[in-house]
Amino acid sequence: MSPASKHETAPQDRIPFPLKLVYGLGAFVNNLLAAAIGGMVIVLNLGLGMNPALVGLVSAIPRLTDALTDPLVGYISDNTRSRWGRRRPYIFFGAIAAGVTFALLWQLPEARSEAFYFWYFLVGSLVFYLAYTVFATPWVALGYELTPDYHERTRLMGTQNFIGQLAYLIAPWFLLIMQDERLFPDMVSGAAGLAIVIALVVMFIGILPAIFLRERFAHADLDGLPAAGAAPLHWTRRIASNVAGFLKGFLITLKFTPFVKLCIATFLIFNGFMMIASFQFYVIIYYVFGGDTVEGARFAGYAGTLGALSTFVVIVIVTRLGTWIGKRRTFFVATGISMLGYALKWVCYNPEIPWLLLVPAPLMAFGLGGLFTLMPSMIADVVDADELQTRERREGMYGSIFWWVVKLGMAAALAAGGFLLNATGFDVALGGDQSERTIYLLRLMDAFVPFVSSALAIWAIYSFSITEEKAYEVRKALELRRGVVPVPSASAAAA
Repeated sequence: MSPASKHETAPQDRIPFPLKLVYGLGAFVNNLLAAAIGGMVIVLNLGLGMNPALVGLVSAIPRLTDALTDPLVGYISDNTRSRWGRRRPYIFFGAIAAGVTFALLWQLPEARSEAFYFWYFLVGSLVFYLAYTVFATPWVALGYELTPDYHERTRLMGTQNFIGQLAYLIAPWFLLIMQDERLFPDMVSGAAGLAIVIALVVMFIGILPAIFLRERFAHADLDGLPAAGAAPLHWTRRIASNVAGFLKGFLITLKFTPFVKLCIATFLIFNGFMMIASFQFYVIIYYVFGGDTVEGARFAGYAGTLGALSTFVVIVIVTRLGTWIGKRRTFFVATGISMLGYALKWVCYNPEIPWLLLVPAPLMAFGLGGLFTLMPSMIADVVDADELQTRERREGMYGSIFWWVVKLGMAAALAAGGFLLNATGFDVALGGDQSERTIYLLRLMDAFVPFVSSALAIWAIYSFSITEEKAYEVRKALELRRGVVPVPSASAAAA
């Protein structure tokens, strides 16, 4: 297919821009909660003196429950039938519950034991993450069904990714806010006050997608669900049926090859980046600046800020390119540019010309910026292809498993990163006197671990079968089966 695609988005398939913004506000809430709890948990150590090992443990345990709760909430949402739809009730009440539980989580009582704080925060986190999942999983699933058009899905996901990135510009300031003596007497009080503000923002903004957006499959009138008015089953048979349905849907999702390829590619790119995320700081401080932590941190801050700002531009570029040459080809381009950025670290992280270290930052932004713009749009195409085979809509199941893979990748990467750092022989006590071998290995891993993992991700997507042409064929077949008269695209009608 030529870059000038023969398919154009029909007017009725377009999502008005204000509604794209509303859906994007869900991304802002989603990212704000994730960034806030990750950045504020340091209060347990710095403000309450909790052992760092316990802080790590209390942060990790609740995320392990996501392996069950995410797919379970996805399944429940997929199979809900209500006058308000399958997604919107959960988004509405999930946003309120997530906000309330987040605020309560940080109202830490004074002068209690370390064990008390551990269990208080652990139990509170389990409740919070469940509420967070009730909001986030249906919100993700809703995005997959807002439009049936291949290109409009890319525009929608580009918009939501752009708005979601705003949370990461705000979150780095939370630690400073919590320590501002003009606002709070101490860091613990600062966390309590900041959590209330964040909770109010989450509740107010988080309910907007439920209020203003409409579901295409609001009543889920699909073959995979019981017809309205069907005789109710005995409660024991109903439980057994739901358990069997959940396990069946879970296995079908995991076995659907196009989806597995998307998960593999996401795991490789995200895992490759996160595994050595901290290595950049070590290379800048101990190689470029010879152990000068202040100057190294300053330049690392410049590079990080430039990368974050570049991500906004990348999202716009990837969205436009995706509607021009298709998602798979755009993935190759975006990932290839990020690989160039990673490789340039080898030459641009130069003690003789420190400012060169800024050059790779905008190029590396294409990796995650492109990934989280294209992958949700491609999953929406996968959901259609799955429905064609199974006659069931599983947006919730697909979205929950995909994001669980992202979380799994982050956990695995952070754990592996520590082992890799030890393997380099780095010794903080040596300061700027690290061995040549240590510096060499730090530079090698920093540049080429994400380079190689990104190359493997391209290999995984190379045989991804749902092209633009295939996606339109699937849509036509689905609409004919549902009894909907397919509406030709603008360009097809002109022909």
